[in-house]
Amino acid sequence: MSASLATSEDPSAAEQAAFVTAVAQRLATFMAEKRTFLAEISPESLVLVDSIRDLVTGGKRMRAILCYWGWRGAGGADSSEAIVTAGAALELFQAAALIHDDIIDRSDTRRGGPSVHRRFSALHAQNGWALDEERFGNAAAILTGDLCLSFSEEMFANLGNTASSHARWVFNTMRTEVMAGQYLDILEEVSGPGKPHETAVARAAAIIRYKSAKYSSEHPLVLGGALAGAPQKLLNGYSAFALPLGEAFQLRDDVLGVFGDPAKTGKPAGDDLREGKRTVLIGLTIEAAGKADRDFVDSNLGRSDMSEADIERICAIIFSSQALARTEEMIDSLSGSAFSALAELPIANDVSYALSLLGQGAVSRTA
Repeated sequence: MSASLATSEDPSAAEQAAFVTAVAQRLATFMAEKRTFLAEISPESLVLVDSIRDLVTGGKRMRAILCYWGWRGAGGADSSEAIVTAGAALELFQAAALIHDDIIDRSDTRRGGPSVHRRFSALHAQNGWALDEERFGNAAAILTGDLCLSFSEEMFANLGNTASSHARWVFNTMRTEVMAGQYLDILEEVSGPGKPHETAVARAAAIIRYKSAKYSSEHPLVLGGALAGAPQKLLNGYSAFALPLGEAFQLRDDVLGVFGDPAKTGKPAGDDLREGKRTVLIGLTIEAAGKADRDFVDSNLGRSDMSEADIERICAIIFSSQALARTEEMIDSLSGSAFSALAELPIANDVSYALSLLGQGAVSRTA
């Protein structure tokens, strides 16, 4: 899901690219202002804002783009500063979530480079500072994520009266659901092995919905519509399209987290297995595998020192249990529901086409 999906044959390509550029410029200006402010506090604090700046400089801008087309589909002007501000706020919220998510998952990399907590650990080591470098890295990254979350709220507040009460509700709900979903995710990692394997898929599906799908696609699209004053019927149609799309997107992400090409994903092969993620893919495996294979998955999932042989065995179990095939079937079914809902939306053809491209990219991506 990115601006790069738009082609010269896409009538919305130039418009989308202009919006993405405007969001990038808004973020660059905002971060420069914050850098000046933090320099007055202490030059040593600049690494906080620099870490955020580097993170929001990249990425697919998926949430901002969905917000934009939600706005345009509801009649919002293509040159509005309001939707650029909303897109920038979403990008900052995404960055904050990524920083904290990488700490929780003990991820060493993000977008092909070191994750924020690893950057701070390296800074500690380079300077030969006292005490534990990993503890410092985690603590500094938590503060960086909190600062980024604060920046997101500040950016959204800049909308002022442009943001209706419903738009504010969507933004607030999105943030609350992500935190609840994230907790359910880490809870499942530690409590999942002791819970009935028959409900593993349902538990994983709930995590997908609240940790990822709603804030990755549904809420951004609905937020854009709400900012443009869309009627509730259109917002409901947006949800009918974007929620199953977001769930399909996350299922694809889970598949890539186990079977993806590290050169394309930017993460080591099998990283999700070492992190202990109890995804729908794993839930389907636990549900269908025999006791010996199920016990092997349960006892090894989340081991940071898992060997390549162990990863290969779990991958073989996933495959032989038909969990991979069933996940692909779920992706197809959810995609079908999303595109059927899209066809029913009372929006302009160029908006519908742009959303169709985003949807196709979400479910067929390899990185």
